[in-house]
Amino acid sequence: MVKRIFEKFKRSFGTDEPDIDEVEDEYVELDVLGGSEDKKGTAKVIVRPFVINDFSDIKLVLDSLRIGNTVGLINIKPLKNKDLVELKRAINKLKKTCDAVGGDIAGFGDDYLVVTPSFASIYRTKDTENIDAE
Repeated sequence: MVKRIFEKFKRSFGTDEPDIDEVEDEYVELDVLGGSEDKKGTAKVIVRPFVINDFSDIKLVLDSLRIGNTVGLINIKPLKNKDLVELKRAINKLKKTCDAVGGDIAGFGDDYLVVTPSFASIYRTKDTENIDAE
């Protein structure tokens, strides 16, 4: 039945495609990570800088983190100088997303955060701070 429908559809558009029984099994390779694989087929890690000027700027960071191959270096100084309440809100949102994807987040220095996907963790020393959601 499906074959008849396919052939009727084929005739209506006048295509010269081979009969469905003549087509060999073909496989199509799908790019799972959206073009982030190198020629050897191994996934690449992207280290990407971000600058947070407003709370809305974290959307790009969150989207990159959810894809799962981006390590984000986030400059929070502009938002820190502008609005501490919005900064705290942004950090809490980043922390919750990191927890949800199994990633990691840490602060270093006074003006930067690092966020990683699930396959990476952050080596902590006294110079790196844990980010606690409050």
